[in-house]
Amino acid sequence: MVTYTGRRSGRTFSTPVAFRRAGDTVTIDVMLPDSKTWWRNFADQGGPISLELDGVDRTGHAVAHRGKAGRVVVTVSLDA
Repeated sequence: MVTYTGRRSGRTFSTPVAFRRAGDTVTIDVMLPDSKTWWRNFADQGGPISLELDGVDRTGHAVAHRGKAGRVVVTVSLDA
């Protein structure tokens, strides 16, 4: 589950996601990115995010990247 604040609305949202974790980096592959909007909150400079990992809420900074094939990946650097 990820929790974030909308860039324009200022509202808090939570959405379930699948992810991979390697140390303090979490990678989220956004399936069907053109039909989803949540990841756009992390375009350009990115923004703060909270993830539930092993039952514990962790915070970090997320940045979304769209590749040449249209795939979107959100990379999260977890806070210490």
